[in-house]
Amino acid sequence: MTKVDDLLEEFPDKSQRQLKAMWAALPLPMQAELASSLTRLPGDVKLWKLLLGLALTQFKIAFGDKHTVTIAGPANAGKSTLYNQFVRSARDRASVSPVPGTTRANQSADAGLFSLTDTPGADAVGQVGEREKELALDAAAEADVLVMIFDASQGIRKSEQAVYHDFEALEKPMIVVLNKMDLVRRDKSQVIGQAAANLGLEAEQLVPISARDGANVERVLVAIAKTEPGIMAALGKALPEYRWRLAWTAITGAASTAAVIALTPLPIFDVVPLLAVQTSLVLGIARIYEYELSLERARELAMTFGLGFLGRTLFQELSKLGGPPGWLMSAAIAASTTVVMGYAAIAWFERGERLTGESLKRITQTLTSDLLERLRGLGKRRPSKQGLRDRVAEVLDESPLAAGPEAFVKGPEAAESLRSPGGAKGPDGGNAAD
Repeated sequence: MTKVDDLLEEFPDKSQRQLKAMWAALPLPMQAELASSLTRLPGDVKLWKLLLGLALTQFKIAFGDKHTVTIAGPANAGKSTLYNQFVRSARDRASVSPVPGTTRANQSADAGLFSLTDTPGADAVGQVGEREKELALDAAAEADVLVMIFDASQGIRKSEQAVYHDFEALEKPMIVVLNKMDLVRRDKSQVIGQAAANLGLEAEQLVPISARDGANVERVLVAIAKTEPGIMAALGKALPEYRWRLAWTAITGAASTAAVIALTPLPIFDVVPLLAVQTSLVLGIARIYEYELSLERARELAMTFGLGFLGRTLFQELSKLGGPPGWLMSAAIAASTTVVMGYAAIAWFERGERLTGESLKRITQTLTSDLLERLRGLGKRRPSKQGLRDRVAEVLDESPLAAGPEAFVKGPEAAESLRSPGGAKGPDGGNAAD
């Protein structure tokens, strides 16, 4: 058994089948180069498991199964209105009215690869109210992700606090949504802050929306995806209009993971765990865009995987210039090549465009330079893994790239427009690796 086989044994059976197909599709020279790199790696199983653990989120995105989401909260908070924003078929829409208690029973709809459940108000009193609360709690107990929704115009009173704690006790992944923000525009910050304080949360943990007009509803999807990454592909399949936002979440997650892997003292640009993260990112984006993977298409993906090897020559070019420590360059390059790979996959799956090698080189150079500049604030000493992960994700979310893929697919001339405010100039020359 080869070391490649040993590595693949670390993954679940379903993942192994996919990865073995990907490995078989790689060009023989690339297989030989990767196999050679394995001989230089330490034989410490704990280290391998650590690296593979870092990649787990990306594999959940690539290979996630069907999940369920339940919307719960007090009566008249806007549960059914939010539910109607997500369901695909008009016949599955819930009845909506300003009268509290319009929803009297659980209602579910198939939203592509995930099931969505609307529930009655969980704060009603009396015999009927208790029965409806039990219905809501039963649905929440069966859910993979729970969306708790409250009315911003009413605030979080003791009754809402009680509802929150009842559902919190289920210990489910939970997204807390503050609805009807259109009614409190002038006092938005104050309302969010007070609601968070009353729930014992930070303001950043609340997702403010207006379900009636759809404002910020995509943030609920992003929050769900971050809470349970395996649902990301399902959300993309069911809700095509949110695919870009979901794909970008996958990209930032993979890029920050790649940066953390780069902290490990290994020949980073030949390391299989990094390639595994980038491979699973492409597979995850393929699922988001409903791209069916045959063996032939797996070979096409293998050409995209090769973007990871751009980093080696770029590392050599930057090393000649001196300055940043090696770990910082490795982290920036690992993250930037992962982002570019994700963008290339989006361009392919969404528009059928295959980006030119020169375009990819230019954009990788520019993004790497920007990341280096923005990550310098971490200092010369290696940061903690979580600190680096958080900082890379923050930098990418502040980047113009986060706005959408349009600038990326325009070609090399657009590379300069991708720089974040205050970013440094890219390295001279165009000799980044193919």
